[in-house]
Amino acid sequence: MRPPPPAPVLLPLVLAVPGLVLGISGLLHPHRLVPDTAEQWYLLHLAGLVFFPLVGVAFMVLVRGRQDPLAWLVRLTAFGYAVFYTALDVVYGVAAGDVTRGMEDGYRRSADFSAMLRVAVDLGEVGSWSLLACGVALSVDQLRRHRLGGVPALALLPGAWLVHTDHIFSPGGVVGMLLIGTATGLLARNLEPTRPRSGATLSPSAAS
Repeated sequence: MRPPPPAPVLLPLVLAVPGLVLGISGLLHPHRLVPDTAEQWYLLHLAGLVFFPLVGVAFMVLVRGRQDPLAWLVRLTAFGYAVFYTALDVVYGVAAGDVTRGMEDGYRRSADFSAMLRVAVDLGEVGSWSLLACGVALSVDQLRRHRLGGVPALALLPGAWLVHTDHIFSPGGVVGMLLIGTATGLLARNLEPTRPRSGATLSPSAAS
């Protein structure tokens, strides 16, 4: 007897989680990095090390099993976002937060520290533009393949733009990540169920 197929709602929920978690966490994100806010800044970006790249992974899952050029463009831009935006999170989030929480009130940032932050911003720019490019590629892909079923992909465009301009700061960045998470979850409903590999055989117990 074959086991029942997994509930179709599971994958959409899983793929929506990274964007939704980042959107909700943005409500707690300080708007300035100073000693008083550094601990919270540090902890939020430490969690971001997991969830920022998972947004890119979710995009890749939406084109799983495909080898066409548009699918590879989605993978490439999602990878660029995951790598470069996570670099921003590591440097400007985790490292800068950790250093700042050890500073006294009335501190002054050194020139080297400020230069490090500028590098982080430049890396983040590459990541956020990659996110925008991925949103465009997915929108074209999903609308061409699924028509009305691909309409949720259009929410990726304002979502990615708000993340590009506002990171996950409230309110713009929060709305942006919530749009991305919601759209990704809805688009997952378009995925065809995975099929067993050709030539795979049932075990005797499954065949009975």
